Amino acid sequence: MRLSLRLHPDCRCDAVISIDMQAERTDPASLMLNYRVTGDIGALLLPSIPSPERADGLWQHTCFEAFVRGGGGGYCEYNFSPSTQWAAYVFDEYRQGLKNADTSPPAIAIQVGERELELRATIAIPSKADAPWRLALSAVIEEASGRKSYWALAHPPGKPDFHHPDCFVAELARPSPS
Repeated sequence: MRLSLRLHPDCRCDAVISIDMQAERTDPASLMLNYRVTGDIGALLLPSIPSPERADGLWQHTCFEAFVRGGGGGYCEYNFSPSTQWAAYVFDEYRQGLKNADTSPPAIAIQVGERELELRATIAIPSKADAPWRLALSAVIEEASGRKSYWALAHPPGKPDFHHPDCFVAELARPSPS
């Protein structure tokens, strides 16, 4: 599924022209995401690339996010930094019951060019393997000036809130057995 993220109406971003992405359910419990940022990539504040490890607070800088809801009110949140650091959380319901998700590290690949930044991530979502997935996909972009912009498939009214139920607008069905 090919998708485009939209800039929040209260934000400004001089460096980025577009953020396009692809989301694919590669098997019942795996999600492949490919985020492609087009613009003046040199004008973005990008972290150095340490080892790919779990880290909190990634959303405070340039970060790509995926929220996945199966059946019920709970959902998972995944954060991917261009540093290849990552985070995974589980919520019982809207912003309630936050816990670290018990999951294997995602496979993250990053390519940075003058006009494009591409981040690819493959994640395991075992607890939601049988249900169709509702997705809220988003990005936080930090420019070298320190200004941040918020991008998502859909934005609820008011300030940016990627957790909001109105953001879960994409759906991926469980793949049919071959």
